[in-house]
Amino acid sequence: MRLKQLLILLVIICTNTLVFSQNKNGLGSWNILNITMKASPKWSLFTEGQIRSLSFYDEFHYYELKFGLTYKIKPNFSVTTGIGDYNTYSEGGNFESPIQNNEIRTWFQVNLKNPFDYIVFEHRYRAEQRFTSNDYRNRFRYRLSAVIPLQGKKIESKTFYLTAWNEIFFTDKEPFFERNRVFMGGGYEFSENLALQTGYIYQYDYKINDETGRDFFNIALLYNFDLKQRGKHDFHPSTND
Repeated sequence: MRLKQLLILLVIICTNTLVFSQNKNGLGSWNILNITMKASPKWSLFTEGQIRSLSFYDEFHYYELKFGLTYKIKPNFSVTTGIGDYNTYSEGGNFESPIQNNEIRTWFQVNLKNPFDYIVFEHRYRAEQRFTSNDYRNRFRYRLSAVIPLQGKKIESKTFYLTAWNEIFFTDKEPFFERNRVFMGGGYEFSENLALQTGYIYQYDYKINDETGRDFFNIALLYNFDLKQRGKHDFHPSTND
């Protein structure tokens, strides 16, 4: 049964990737490393790095590094704050000069999970403060995601899962709507600490044009550990992009 589920997962991911990579801009890559450190039942720290390319592992044009702190108010309700460095380069090569944008970003977000039988829905509301090369901007984001285990009713060690999300971006200046981003894919939780997730991201920009490659193959490595003790703890596969 596990082999059958794995094959279904791989077919879904490969089909989505092949179909959408036919976009005229080609298929780029979107790579993530996320490390979460649980300091107590309420508090956790995270760091995340990303690197993206406009072609399939070529023409790398973007990277970011960020850090944050999460406080769990209730089991399914938490708040997060963070800061990061975001850099976008010119097209036509790997980190081609001149740099288009260097940005320091801070943000505050609210995370709300809604478990429904074996599906976990998550609402993420984020307000960003963006200190860019040229000016200061505000931005607001809402993401709705769902995670579905393929074995049993919850994600635990040695579990395959499907996941999808849609995120919309707004500003406080007309025309307000800026971007829409969609993800479809799946992953595997090797242990209570480690998961690998992969899939397809489609990005539509309305106001900005700093990423002409709007179709991406996404792969993320997620590592979660307890700073105080070994043992089982909550691990919900998610990134902070």
